[in-house]
Amino acid sequence: MTDKALYRCTPMTQEAAACICKWVYAPPYQMYSLDCSKETLEELLDGSYHAIYLQDELIGFYCTGLAAQVPSGRASGHYHKKMVDVGLGMKPNRTGQHQGYPFVSFILAKVREQEEVAELRLTVANWNKRAITLYKQFKFEEQIQFSTKDTTFIIMETC
Repeated sequence: MTDKALYRCTPMTQEAAACICKWVYAPPYQMYSLDCSKETLEELLDGSYHAIYLQDELIGFYCTGLAAQVPSGRASGHYHKKMVDVGLGMKPNRTGQHQGYPFVSFILAKVREQEEVAELRLTVANWNKRAITLYKQFKFEEQIQFSTKDTTFIIMETC
């Protein structure tokens, strides 16, 4: 386990965004890989994203608000409750290494410090059992599922 005190958070920078968009996740997690398009970089730098460092190593990021929602779920009205949406990503070589709990704990504490709404919501692919199990440890409960052309997602909310 990693000590949460070793983490630090900064607003997303051009350098961190350029690094993150090059991360490649192995199957079946490849849907989380980003591209280095102008649009992707602009989104990462739109003010809703933060970079997470463990000592001096960039190990992840999180975002809040619309950036954390799946657009088709938003278009279908699945995000109607007033809550803070949270999205996150961990560097591929750190996933599956039992580093998720302190990483998510740090992020949720940061979000709660910065946001006025206490209730949090996140969206996860329904096949991502590893993430779902982790989120349940933080008292997120499954609320609804919706499907896109490629994936079925679960919206989870804090209880």
